[in-house]
Amino acid sequence: MKVVLYARYSSDNQRDASIEDQLRACRGYADTQGWTIVDSYSDRAISGASLIRPGIQELITDANAGRFQILLTEAMDRLSRDQEDIAGLFKRMSFAGVKIVTLSEGEINHLHIGLTGTMNALYLRELANKTRRGLRGRVELGKSGGGLCYGYDVVKQRDSHGEAICGERAVNDEQAQIVRRIFRDYADGKSPKAIALSLNAEGHRGPLSGAWSPSTINGNRERGTGILNNELYIGRLVWNRLRYIKDPSTGKRVSRLNPESEWVLQDVPDLRIIEQDLWDAVKARQSKTTWSQKSRGNGVHPLNALQRPTHLLTGLIKCGCCGGGFSMISKHHLGCSTARNKGTCENRLTIRRDVLEKSVLNGLRTQMMDPALFKEFCDEFTREVNRLRMEKGADLTTLKSELPKIERELNKAVQAILDGFASSALKTRMEQLEARKAEIEARLAEAPSPPPLLHPNMAELYRQKIGALHDSLQNEVSRTQTVEAIRSLLTRIKLIPENGELEIFLEGDLAAMLGFASNRKSAMHHPDAGVLDRFLVQGS
Repeated sequence: MKVVLYARYSSDNQRDASIEDQLRACRGYADTQGWTIVDSYSDRAISGASLIRPGIQELITDANAGRFQILLTEAMDRLSRDQEDIAGLFKRMSFAGVKIVTLSEGEINHLHIGLTGTMNALYLRELANKTRRGLRGRVELGKSGGGLCYGYDVVKQRDSHGEAICGERAVNDEQAQIVRRIFRDYADGKSPKAIALSLNAEGHRGPLSGAWSPSTINGNRERGTGILNNELYIGRLVWNRLRYIKDPSTGKRVSRLNPESEWVLQDVPDLRIIEQDLWDAVKARQSKTTWSQKSRGNGVHPLNALQRPTHLLTGLIKCGCCGGGFSMISKHHLGCSTARNKGTCENRLTIRRDVLEKSVLNGLRTQMMDPALFKEFCDEFTREVNRLRMEKGADLTTLKSELPKIERELNKAVQAILDGFASSALKTRMEQLEARKAEIEARLAEAPSPPPLLHPNMAELYRQKIGALHDSLQNEVSRTQTVEAIRSLLTRIKLIPENGELEIFLEGDLAAMLGFASNRKSAMHHPDAGVLDRFLVQGS
C-alpha cells in the first residue's frame, strides 16, 4: 500500500523540530504496517483553522492524481481544526479512494469526523476566548493589547519570577516629533500626500521602517487606523475596536468593526503625544473632507466627492448655453467641454482661468466692502441666524420638559396596577407613554450641541477676512482652508456669451450676498450660518 505522511505545527507549538518528530513517528508506524512511503508533506507555523496551506493543497492534488492510497498523520487536528474543512477533506479523500489514518485515532470514519471535528472546533474557540481574556486584562491595566505602533518603544521588563512583562510602552521622542509634525501640517491644510512626500524627501522612515504613504497618515477614521486616527496619541487606549475573521474562500483575515459598546477604553496619560486642541483641529478638518451621504445619494462617486479640487473654481463652471462643464482647453484658458468634445454646443468662447478667479474675488472685495451695505447685511444675517438657532434650542427645551410629565403618568399607572386597578386600557396607555419616552430620549441623545451664537462683531471680522482673501490664497498653509470656504459659498458659475465675451453669473450663497449688497434688499433665505462659521470664525 502506498502511503504519504503529513505534519504541521502552528503558533501554539513554535518548534520547527516538531515537524520531524511527527514524521518520524509516522514513519515508524508505516514500517510496522508494511506500507510504502511515497512522499511527505508539511506546513510550518501555519494555523490549522484553514485548508489554505501549500502542503495540504499539494497533498490534495496528488490524491486526486491517484499517487497513494493512505494518508497518515499524527492526529486529526494536524489536518484541520475546522469542522467544515475536515469534513470536506474526508469527502475528497474518500472520493479519491484514499483512507485517512492517524496515530491517535486509527482509521478515520464518519464518527470521528463528527465528534473529533467538533472537539477541535471547540478547542479553537476556547483558545481564542482565553487569548482575548488575557489581552483584555492587560488593556484594563493600561498596557498594550496589540502590536507596536509608531511613536512608541517596547519596554522590556521582567517580574520577580523572571517572566517577561508584556504590554509596556514608552514614548519614542524622535518618532513623537514626527507624529506632532504630521498633525500640525494636516491641521494647517497640507494633504496627507504632501506630508508623506515631504517626510520621504527628508529621509524619515515610516512605520515598520518603510516609506511614508498617504494611507499611512490618513488611514480610516471609523476604524481608528492611520497616524491621524490613533487615539493613543492623546493618551487613550482603545482595544477591541475591530475583530478579525478568516475568509473561508481565501483563508485571509478580514477585519470587521465591532459595536462601540464592545470597545475597551483606558486612559494612559503618560503615553500622550498630541495636545487636545491640535487633535480637535485635525478631527474638524477630517469632517470637512469626508464625503457626505448626500453626494453618494446624488450619484456622485465617493472618491470624486472626496477629491480635492485642482483649482479654486474647479467643477463649478458651467456653460450658459448647454449646461455642460467648462474645462481647461489650454494651459491658461477654459472652454465649453461639450463644444470641444461633442460639437453639440455653439459656445466657442474661452476665458482665462486667472481672469475668472480674479473676477470672483473682486466681487467679494469690492461689491461687498461697502461699509453701510455690508454692516446692514451682517446685522440682518446675525439676527436671523441667531433667531433660528434659539428656536432649535427651544424645541429641545420643550422635549426635555415633557419627560417629567411622562414619568409622573407612568408612576401613577404603576401605582394603579399595584392598587388592583389593572385594565387593558391602562396597559395600552403605559405602552404609549413608554414609546413616547423612548422617542424623546433618542431625539435628545442624537441632538447635536447647540453651536455658539454669532458674535455681534461679525461684520468687522468678516471685513478683515475678505480683505485678506488674495493673500490667503497665496499662502501655502492657509490656501486649502480659504479655497474650501470660497467654494462653499458657490453652487454654480454660469458663463454666457454676450457681444463676443463671456458674462459671468454667480449662483449660490455668494451670489445671494452680492445681490443683497447691490440691491439693498433684505433677502435672507439662509437657514444657518455654517458657511460663515467656516469662513469667518477660524482665527477670529
